Amino acid sequence: MSYVYKYPRPAVTADCIVFSRYPKPQVLLIRRGNEPFKGEWAFPGGFLNMDETVQECARRELEEETGLVVQDIHLLGVYSRLGRDPRGHTVTPAFLSIMDYPLDVCGGDDAAQAQWFPLNQLPVLAFDHGEIISDAMRLFSQLEGYQ
Repeated sequence: MSYVYKYPRPAVTADCIVFSRYPKPQVLLIRRGNEPFKGEWAFPGGFLNMDETVQECARRELEEETGLVVQDIHLLGVYSRLGRDPRGHTVTPAFLSIMDYPLDVCGGDDAAQAQWFPLNQLPVLAFDHGEIISDAMRLFSQLEGYQ
């Protein structure tokens, strides 16, 4: 049976924010290969498939865009501000993963590049990822006991 809804529905994406602890705290970012924000830096993430959970989506997108596989992810927050994505109303649960050391990564799928950045040397981020990284850094600092 197929359903037709009277009301439009937002798109759902999932992002994965990955921090490494040593030798200094860093975050993994991808350079976007497609519009919107082509060439700008963002978190690995993308649209939810109909046959997966948001956690599975976050892990899949991370692996597709960077080659990195993680199992341990934790919900950071849900971001749904109107206008956060120029393609339309998009709701994004963002997940946090913390690893000891930055592993080798390589841009794949629709990511032109993947790279680790020191937390004190971040580029300008696409979408509302500047807001999300602030939340992620606050939680990371609390969890890791940084001031």
